[in-house]
Amino acid sequence: MLGLALGGAAADRGNWDPGAVVRYGLPVARALVNVSMAGMIGSLALAVWALAADKPETRVAMDLASGSAAVLTVAATAAMIFTYVDVSNQAFSAGADFGAGLAMFLTEFELGQLWLMEILLAALVTVICFAARDRRIILLALVLSLATTWPIASQGHAAGASGHSQAVNSLLVHLVGAAVWLGGLMTLVFLAKKVDRARLAVLVSRYSSFALFAFIGVSASGVVSAGLRVGGVEALFGTGYGQIVVLKAVALIALGLFGVAWRQRAIARIPGPRGGRVFAWLVVAELAVMGGASGLAAALGRSATPVAIESARDTGSPSVTPAEWLTGDPLPPEPTLDSYFTYWKFDLAWALVCVFAAMLYLAGVWRLRKRGDRWPLGRTVAWLGGLAMLFYTTNGVLNGYEQYLFSTHMLAHMMLAMVVPLVLVLGAPVTLALRAVEKRRDGSWGTREWIMWMVQTPYSKIITHPAVAALVFVGSLWVFYFTPMARWAVSEHLGHQFMIVHFLISGYLFCLSMVGIDPVPYRFPYPLRLVTLFATMASHAFFGVTVMTGDSLLLADWYGAMGRTWGATPLEDQHLGGGIAWGIGELPTLLLALTVAIQWARSDEKEQKRKDRFADRSGEAELAAYNEMLAKQAERDVKQAAGTSR
Repeated sequence: MLGLALGGAAADRGNWDPGAVVRYGLPVARALVNVSMAGMIGSLALAVWALAADKPETRVAMDLASGSAAVLTVAATAAMIFTYVDVSNQAFSAGADFGAGLAMFLTEFELGQLWLMEILLAALVTVICFAARDRRIILLALVLSLATTWPIASQGHAAGASGHSQAVNSLLVHLVGAAVWLGGLMTLVFLAKKVDRARLAVLVSRYSSFALFAFIGVSASGVVSAGLRVGGVEALFGTGYGQIVVLKAVALIALGLFGVAWRQRAIARIPGPRGGRVFAWLVVAELAVMGGASGLAAALGRSATPVAIESARDTGSPSVTPAEWLTGDPLPPEPTLDSYFTYWKFDLAWALVCVFAAMLYLAGVWRLRKRGDRWPLGRTVAWLGGLAMLFYTTNGVLNGYEQYLFSTHMLAHMMLAMVVPLVLVLGAPVTLALRAVEKRRDGSWGTREWIMWMVQTPYSKIITHPAVAALVFVGSLWVFYFTPMARWAVSEHLGHQFMIVHFLISGYLFCLSMVGIDPVPYRFPYPLRLVTLFATMASHAFFGVTVMTGDSLLLADWYGAMGRTWGATPLEDQHLGGGIAWGIGELPTLLLALTVAIQWARSDEKEQKRKDRFADRSGEAELAAYNEMLAKQAERDVKQAAGTSR
């Protein structure tokens, strides 16, 4: 209520006022959506990674997950109805007109479709959680529960924002982090009476690992969101929206201090005689602050921002340019050589993926060195180098210009599918994890157990098979650019994220099947690997030449309608993109072939050394046995000759 008052969302809006029930009811319903979503995601996350599936503790977590998902379904339905009344300015009614308008809202308007998606996903998770017992089904429920954050992240201030992709990804990171953080703590509260103190201390320690990453994500997303919507320091303290942001920042700092207390004091004292009191005090205080922050978040979503974040396209401005009409953002200046080093368009989600992947890898290396094991420096350099390339591709000039230039889009594609995976594969992250992470002995599945399952699952045997990996790698190129998927990837944020994930994974699996160090069920012999690589090179060359020599635009209604006043014509730029697909696509493949040849030579050398070592250990036993056999054969021949002469 304080947030609503500060942000002005509860004020009467005159002729377009939906009434006090909607003005107060919608934020309350949104707050229930946030809290129930957290309970669902947090409990499933702990069930997947921290709890033993064959013990009652997992059943407790699944009961919380199913109950939270059911509440989310109801709360999302209420929020959907309140939203419809709010945007349509219609009064509540049981009549046919209200129902018809609501049906149109859910099927023909993006906001209504997002709420319908949220309701259906929540209902599906509810059903699965009621019946789930197997770890893999619980993992599926977790994935679907994480998907419920997407419709919420695509609404509110992020929906029509200039810089839409940045706003959506920032809010998505914020929702996931807050949900894991708050929901995990809620789950621990329910488990406190079901497990002994020693077990509770173990679970709290595992939860604190979650909370660390959640804290980083929530903090980073808060900074990005504030930068996009507040504008400056004056607005931060001089507007209601800014004051709510300040209150959320204070709550976040308080939660960070609670995290320190968890690590330094509470976890060690939980098994002791007064551990229950310490645990209860920290949980109550942290839940109170979290609940307040969640309410403030709901109020922020209903409050006007100091900076106008709607794009010119969404405001209906008569001066909107073709680029703004297509992308929602103004056309950037013509790129120069300096732009490749100075122009940035940050994507918080992928930036955090790179940061977290580096943190986890370095933690594994540090753990190995701590116990006296060695890890090759070259692998560490390869992994960090690949992450640096991924960060640049998803946050630098390629991310900023790929919507406007086909050639830049193709360069980003080649980086994601060919260059980045090749370098990352050489880092051998799976091998590092299997060596650094200890096996769980309490019946739960941690990082090591899930990796082993992924490596050994029948699905993994299919997608890591060299023939399948090569077919997907090469076929994706043709299917993507000669079907409507290309238009989806450049025009829709979800399509763009799918493109990044798909090409990164398909490229990684292909490189893994060719030169990877990590274990896979099957690899081609070295000669067949070279044949596969040369076939891949031929396909890439044919695709590049096809694009280079084409007389028609692949995406004429996008790149051809961008209205650029600088640079090459759309068709010339497409031809340049074809040259990039041919030239840059061939170079990594040649490097792959060279790496395969080097590994082949080293394999032969290792085999010869193995035989030499065996010969040294046996003391020339094989040669002595061979000579003995020849002597016996000669002796038999002499005897036979003597018998014949007699």
